Amino acid sequence: MGSKSDWATMQKTAEVLDRFGVAYEKKVVSAHRTPDLMFRDAEEARSRGIKVIIAGAGCAAHLPGMVAAKTTL
Repeated sequence: MGSKSDWATMQKTAEVLDRFGVAYEKKVVSAHRTPDLMFRDAEEARSRGIKVIIAGAGCAAHLPGMVAAKTTL
């Protein structure tokens, strides 16, 4: 998620994943404030065994598109 304030929305996603017993990690990574961290996380996702990335952000939702551009998942 792009900021801590996005948790209210993303929490619903976490609840569904919990219900189905899907392991996940949650992280605040901003496309604008921490782009290097965002790029690194996206590029390393496959090698870390991550199968799916669910990226969400508020007003300026650049995060999902920028993550998609940097991963082969």
